[in-house]
Amino acid sequence: MKLKKAFILLNGLKPKVFPNLDNYHFSCAIDGAYNHFEANNIVPDLVTGDFDSINSVPTTVEVINTPDQNFTDFEKALQILKERGYTSIDIYGGSGKEHDHFLGNLSTALLWKKNVRITFFDDYGTYFFIEDECVLDNVLDKTISLIPFPIAQGVKTEGLKYPLKNEPLTFGKRIGTRNKAVANNVKISINTGELLVYISNK
Repeated sequence: MKLKKAFILLNGLKPKVFPNLDNYHFSCAIDGAYNHFEANNIVPDLVTGDFDSINSVPTTVEVINTPDQNFTDFEKALQILKERGYTSIDIYGGSGKEHDHFLGNLSTALLWKKNVRITFFDDYGTYFFIEDECVLDNVLDKTISLIPFPIAQGVKTEGLKYPLKNEPLTFGKRIGTRNKAVANNVKISINTGELLVYISNK
């Protein structure tokens, strides 16, 4: 089944190179992220949030005000897109600026990873939570980091300079940062727990 792919711009550090929105079925600006769209004459399909950081609410695109403070604007946007059938969502602007927002965005992604496929992009790399396993393509010589949240058991890798062979990773003890891909394709798997995979852009 073909994935319905959506783009979200959060109100973090904006990318130096904006992705081609023609590659997505739907684009969404979260609250103040719309300011970046407006400044660059880019029109999203949806603007949503509690609108506490937007310069001006647009009148020519779909707008959904989500004032419920029990959830973040990011969570509320994911709910909207999930209800509309989007199953793969690329996130830009999720890092940078205030670090509590960045950590909160990771928490939201972890909470939602069983509902939609969420991938973060910034100027330095790509990162996402895996399910049981994943295969990374075209990553030869790139830096690969594995971060448990907080524990990942039975971690196995193929194609990394320092392979893991059914080993535990624990935040605050042993994590798997700054490894190097020695093959074009890298396979990563876990038995239990949660694991964030980070791929550097170079």
